[in-house]
Amino acid sequence: MKEIIEQNRGLVRSVIKKITGSYDEDIEQEVYIKTWRNLPKYEEKGNFGAWIATIAANVCRDYFKSSAYRQRQCEVTDEDLFENRAAAPMQERVVDAKKRQKIILRAVDELPIKMRKVVVLFEFEELTIEQIAKKLGEPEGTIKSRLFNARRILAEKLKFLQGDD
Repeated sequence: MKEIIEQNRGLVRSVIKKITGSYDEDIEQEVYIKTWRNLPKYEEKGNFGAWIATIAANVCRDYFKSSAYRQRQCEVTDEDLFENRAAAPMQERVVDAKKRQKIILRAVDELPIKMRKVVVLFEFEELTIEQIAKKLGEPEGTIKSRLFNARRILAEKLKFLQGDD
């Protein structure tokens, strides 16, 4: 397991940072626990890195649904109350970015399963069209079509975010 962690640490951390907006050691640990538990179920059909990246993405989505996340969002510390007012606009942008990220992830989760798989593999796991086609056993044209249609649907659902900046 130690070798798996060492080989995939950068990938797991980048997936966590990409989805949550920051590195979180607890999420990383949960990814390795789930990887260890599911290792007997892993079938060597595809790329191991893609498999562990999928686990990382799923753990991040689970984190957003968790009570720990909701509690962390609601916590107000003394430090928060007395923070410099000059930092407030920056904090608002960070909060807005996290809200936007949650809205985007929710929209991706609402896509039909075939489109969602392609979007997750392309955008979050950063696989190429060719790699996705091989992994899913579909023609490249089908993958391109699903990605195009998924982006169109997401653009329509999320067009209200374009005005925010």
